[in-house]
Amino acid sequence: MREIFCQKLNQQAEGLDRQPYPGDLGKRIYDNISKQAWSMWLAHQTTLINEYRLNMLEAKDRQFLAKEMEKFLFSDDSEKPEGYVAPVK
Repeated sequence: MREIFCQKLNQQAEGLDRQPYPGDLGKRIYDNISKQAWSMWLAHQTTLINEYRLNMLEAKDRQFLAKEMEKFLFSDDSEKPEGYVAPVK
């Protein structure tokens, strides 16, 4: 098990097994984001794709998602889509 200091959770946590995204951003995620925080991003990403009806074949939609991913993982700027209400469990 690889342990890192997760910048999202501000604590020591289990690191990712491999780089989840290409390029410098992917390396930064691998070095600084835990499995738990990455899992949180994947759930948030699904919300963004569904609520904004993003088309991953469109370059502008992929760019939007990459910017949101960086904001979600490395700052507090990421927000839920306007009017989003989480489903009741």
